Amino acid sequence: MPAPGHILIVCTANICRSPMAAALLQHFLAGQNEPLKSLPVVSAGIAARQGDPISDNAAVAMKRVGLDLSPHASQPVTQQLLDGVLAVFCMTESHRAMIQLQFERVPKHLYLFREFLPPPVDPEVEDPYGGPLSVYETCRDNLVEAVPSVVNFLKTITPAR
Repeated sequence: MPAPGHILIVCTANICRSPMAAALLQHFLAGQNEPLKSLPVVSAGIAARQGDPISDNAAVAMKRVGLDLSPHASQPVTQQLLDGVLAVFCMTESHRAMIQLQFERVPKHLYLFREFLPPPVDPEVEDPYGGPLSVYETCRDNLVEAVPSVVNFLKTITPAR
C-alpha cells in the first residue's frame, strides 16, 4: 500500500494506459524539486484482475523511450488505494464515473489525465489494447503531452514537507 499522499492513475485493465502514464509521470517527477520528486505514483484498473502483466506493445512502446515496465503487475482500484490519495487521474470519463459510483469515499481531486491541457484537446486517452504498436506509441505520446500539465497542477495541491 502506498504512503498517504500518493498519485493514482486509473484505466480499465491496468495493463496499458495507466501503467504507461504512471511510469511517465514518475519519471518526470524525479526531475522536480521536493516534495514533487518524492510523490509515489501507482496505477490500477477499474476492471483489472490482480497480477496481469503489462501488454506486450505497451512494454515495447515504453522501452522505446527508455522506460522498462516489465515488472508491472495489474491491480484493481480499491477503496484502500483511493483513501489517502493526493489525486486520481483517469483515462476516460467512464473511469471517473465508475469511481464516483462504486466507491463510498471519492477523492476530492479526481480528474482526467489530459484534463489540464488547453483546448481544443480531447481530454480522454483512447484504449490501445489489441492495436498495432503504432497505436500504443500514439497513446504514449498523448500521455507524454499531458505530463507537464499534470505536474503543474500537482504543484498547486502538493503540501510542502
